[in-house]
Amino acid sequence: MATPSSSSSSSATATATPHVVICGGGVIGACTAYFLSTKSSSAPRITIIERSSIACGASGKAGGFLAFDWCSPPLSDLARASFLLHGSLSLALSGVSAYGYRPLHTISLPIHPHPPHRQSPPRSLPSWIDAPTAGPPRTIGTPETTAQVHPYLFTQTLISASSAEVVIGEVARVEVVQDRATAVVLKDGREIPAHAVVLALGPWSSRSPILSSLFGISTLKAHSIVLRPRDPNAISPHALFLSYQDSPGAPTLDPEVYPRPTGEVYICGMSQELEVPEDPSTIEGDPESIKMLHKIAGKVSSHLKDGEAEVVAEQACFLPCSDDGLPVIGEMPGIEKCYVATGHSCWGILNGPATGAAVAELILEGRSTTVDITPFSPSRFLGRRKGKVAV
Repeated sequence: MATPSSSSSSSATATATPHVVICGGGVIGACTAYFLSTKSSSAPRITIIERSSIACGASGKAGGFLAFDWCSPPLSDLARASFLLHGSLSLALSGVSAYGYRPLHTISLPIHPHPPHRQSPPRSLPSWIDAPTAGPPRTIGTPETTAQVHPYLFTQTLISASSAEVVIGEVARVEVVQDRATAVVLKDGREIPAHAVVLALGPWSSRSPILSSLFGISTLKAHSIVLRPRDPNAISPHALFLSYQDSPGAPTLDPEVYPRPTGEVYICGMSQELEVPEDPSTIEGDPESIKMLHKIAGKVSSHLKDGEAEVVAEQACFLPCSDDGLPVIGEMPGIEKCYVATGHSCWGILNGPATGAAVAELILEGRSTTVDITPFSPSRFLGRRKGKVAV
C-alpha cells in the first residue's frame, strides 16, 4: 500500500512523465488511480491527496452492496458497466489482496417487531434468520444480479495496485493558469504541480469553491454497525433489505443487513440530511441511531443479539448527493484538465469502477469508451447558478 509522503517541488512541465493529481482518497479516487495505471502502456505519475486517511469516509464504512439492474436510466448504463467491472476486477486483483468480493442472494423481508402470537420464520428463509415476519420474504437479487465487496479493503487494494503516491493534506485550491489546471495547493502551503487534476471529494465537494460555484452537493449522514457472531459459518451469503416498524404508528424504517465473507455482519440505516464536518476523523454516530440498529439486528437473528456477537464497529459516514440526484462526472467547463467525479449518493461503491475508468479515459484519450458519461457532465449545470466558476 502506498504510504503518505510530501510532494515534489519540481514543476509538472519539467517532468517527462505526465502527472495526475487526484484529490480524494475514497473509492472514486482509488478507481481512477487504478485505471490510470492500467489503461496505458506509459502510465502517468499519480498522486492522491487525502485529508485524513485512505477510505476514511463512506468508502470505508459503507455496505459494499452491488446490483446489476437496480438503477433507472440514465444511471442504469453506468451501473451495469460498473457491476461487470467489479467481477473482472475480482479476477485481476485476486493475486494482490482478498477484498471480500462475492455474488450473493438478496431478500426483501418485512419484520414484525411485536407479533401477536409466536410464529416460526418461513422455511424459505436461511436458517440464521429467525425474525418474526409481517409478510412473506421476496427474492430481489440472485448471484447473477447482486454481489458485494468489503469497501475499505477494495479501496485499499486498488490504490496499492495503482502504485499511486499518497499525500496527506488538506486541499486549499486548484491553481488555474490561462483556463487550465496546473497545480493543487494545500492549506499548509505545499503546491503539487499537475498535468491534470481530478476532484473526487465526495461529501466534501461542497467545500471546494471550484465545484460549489457550479453545482451543489448535499450530504446524507448514514449510520451502521458491524458485528461478528460467535459462529460466522452459520451466516449464509444473503443480503437483507428490511421493512421495520418499531411500534404501531412509528415510522417505517428500511435497514439493510450484509453478511461478509470476512465473518462479520454489517447493518446500516437511520439516515438524515446533515452538513458534513470539516475533518472526517471527527464523524461519530448518533447514539440513538446506533441503539436502534442493534435492536433491529437482534430482531433479525439470535446470532446478532446483544451478548451473542462481538461489536466490531459503531459508526457513521456521509453520502454525497447532487442537485439533480445524478453523479457529476467529466471535465469542468471552462477549466481544461480539471475533472470532477462526485455525487454518487448510496451507489458510490457500485459505480466506482466505471466512473474511474471513464475519468481515466478522458484524461488519457480525451473521451470515455467504457460508458457514455454525457448525462453526468458538469456542463449540465451551466446557467443554473450565477457567476463565473471559481478556482
